[in-house]
Amino acid sequence: MIMVTGANGQLASLTLQELADRKVPALGGSRTPVDGQRHLDFDDPTSLDLTGVSTLVLVSAGYAEDDQVIARHRALVDAAVRDGIAHVIYTSLTGTGDHLGFALAHRATEDLVKASGLRWTILRNGLYAELFGALLTWTPDGLESAFGDGALSAVARADLAAVAAIVASDATLHVDETYDLVGDPLTAGDVAECLKVAHRAIGLSEYRARLLADDALLPFQPPMLASIVTNVRHGFLANSSPDLVELLDRPPTDALAVAADTAAAMRPDAR
Repeated sequence: MIMVTGANGQLASLTLQELADRKVPALGGSRTPVDGQRHLDFDDPTSLDLTGVSTLVLVSAGYAEDDQVIARHRALVDAAVRDGIAHVIYTSLTGTGDHLGFALAHRATEDLVKASGLRWTILRNGLYAELFGALLTWTPDGLESAFGDGALSAVARADLAAVAAIVASDATLHVDETYDLVGDPLTAGDVAECLKVAHRAIGLSEYRARLLADDALLPFQPPMLASIVTNVRHGFLANSSPDLVELLDRPPTDALAVAADTAAAMRPDAR
């Protein structure tokens, strides 16, 4: 049996749907399970019941400080060893993402998985095209961002879910493999051109000041978001890899169209 953690999150839910579409039996695990899912609370190791599971798709439990994320992942890896999991598939971060503010937890988890003694596969996911579109800001004159002319090898979330499902469906073909899953580079200017509007670049200091003034953000989020922007702006995330195309059994989704659609949906007059 395959289990996908974080079952009600966006990536995990898409992965479960991909598995269902492929007629591959799979189980979702969640802190807030719905019908047919198993209760898994990474912050409560006593809840981590992985019995009957052979392949575990560990979707990163991010959105917290590094120590909390790593503790969550360690608890699940320990449970996987205890309960006899054969193979762990971890959704990590693209190989050129080491300068990002949230990279440490991913790399630490990769080490935990590799040291577990279990068979493993690491899916080093590129940043979502949806995220890139969402980080663009609308003004009366068009789009605005601190990305400058920098490019991001963005990838549609649906493609990453499809790869996770493909790998999980026959994990024995992917033992001890690390895949870098990125798309073609795109820029904020490309998105603006697609939407037939202008793009204005702002400086990093202005962007950071806006983040720090946003009371809706948790303390770890402003530096995380600023690290994404400066990495894109300065060319650290425009890497290429054949892995996505080689693993998918269909053409990749147009990441530029996904980013543009996301940005368009956030336009004030579109809400």
